[in-house]
Amino acid sequence: MDYVSHLSCINCEKTYPAEPDRYLCPDCGEEGLLEVEYDYQKIASSWSKAELAAEKDRRIWRYGPLLPVESSTRRPPLRVGDTPLYQSPDLARELGLENIWLKDDGLNPTGSLKDRASAIAVVKALEAGARVVACSSTGNAASSLAGNAASLGGLLETVIFVPERAPGGKLVQLLIYGATVVSVQGTYEETYFLSRDAINKWGWYNRNAGINPYQVEGKKTSVLEMAEQLDFNLPDWLVFSVGDGCTIAGAWKALQDLREIGFIDRVPRLLGVQAEGCAPITEAFYSGEELKVTEENTVADSIAVGNPRNYKKAIRGIKRSQGEMVNVSDEETYEMMRLLGRTAGIFGEPAGVAGLAGIKKMVDRKEIGSRDEVGFVVTGNGLKDIDNARQAAGRVIEIEPDLELLTQTFAKKGIIKDE
Repeated sequence: MDYVSHLSCINCEKTYPAEPDRYLCPDCGEEGLLEVEYDYQKIASSWSKAELAAEKDRRIWRYGPLLPVESSTRRPPLRVGDTPLYQSPDLARELGLENIWLKDDGLNPTGSLKDRASAIAVVKALEAGARVVACSSTGNAASSLAGNAASLGGLLETVIFVPERAPGGKLVQLLIYGATVVSVQGTYEETYFLSRDAINKWGWYNRNAGINPYQVEGKKTSVLEMAEQLDFNLPDWLVFSVGDGCTIAGAWKALQDLREIGFIDRVPRLLGVQAEGCAPITEAFYSGEELKVTEENTVADSIAVGNPRNYKKAIRGIKRSQGEMVNVSDEETYEMMRLLGRTAGIFGEPAGVAGLAGIKKMVDRKEIGSRDEVGFVVTGNGLKDIDNARQAAGRVIEIEPDLELLTQTFAKKGIIKDE
């Protein structure tokens, strides 16, 4: 970690050594989230866009000077990062825009953006000398942790705590990767507290993104990558679905990094999108008051976090970017799942697509202009939550093997016109 200077508390501003298993400011407790601080002057003087372009490793490790890992620590071999960036004129037109960029992070190894954070987590666990890594999760953080740990060939074991509402596809992933899975018969909040207590009792490495400062550093690589793919000419807006706040906090950290080392000179505005049934960060963003814990009533399980622990970093980043927040309904999210698939050929899970509904709402309100360029990260693959995908997709045509009956059915549904 040649370029990491220290950790700093966002609450009291005290500084600490960047130890791999230091999670929170001891004076501030869970209010004392820590942030990784870099020597930007040193990075700017020793690293360039040309050197980055010459790096052959396309995974997140290509951003080494901006990552808090030791160069000598073993990394998981999975291809985390290097996800595609698409322009979709058809989707843009449907949303009322001239241009939109789509980054499909559902094509990471375990199917979500959270592979980026978990890759960092397993490296930090090795640096801490841990044998077991644990977390609580509605699914994606868990499966990404289990998959990245498994790829190290037995060096790390994983213990995963999930609430009973976790989608079946994500549970199957965990079991296939060899994780010990604890399904907590309660809410996500109860699941988090049980994981915290177990981690403290047995001394496991804590991957929980709400308190582990290194997880933001992994998540920021999605925006570092998008910037590089666009030759460092970022769009006017970057849009993310928001749950615990860690991902959009990572987006802001990436923009800060890029600006401080001189790779960009203009910072996009951030738009954070929450589900109407679970929107505590949006409420705190606009009220200016302390966060109020809410219920978790949304089909978008990965952003259903009623007591998000990274909300201060999220709000800070959105406000510093002159950005906004907006809430969307489950039906609006289902609509965007269908639209994204039909116009761009990308299958996103509800939480991964909710941000698109936010874009549409902001365009309709004229808060995003039709000529504004927009970048959106699809954070999770739709195959991870098939039950909700079925709800969004609608019904198949069921019919007897009879061509005449098929012709009549097609004509009735307007699929073909009988000549």
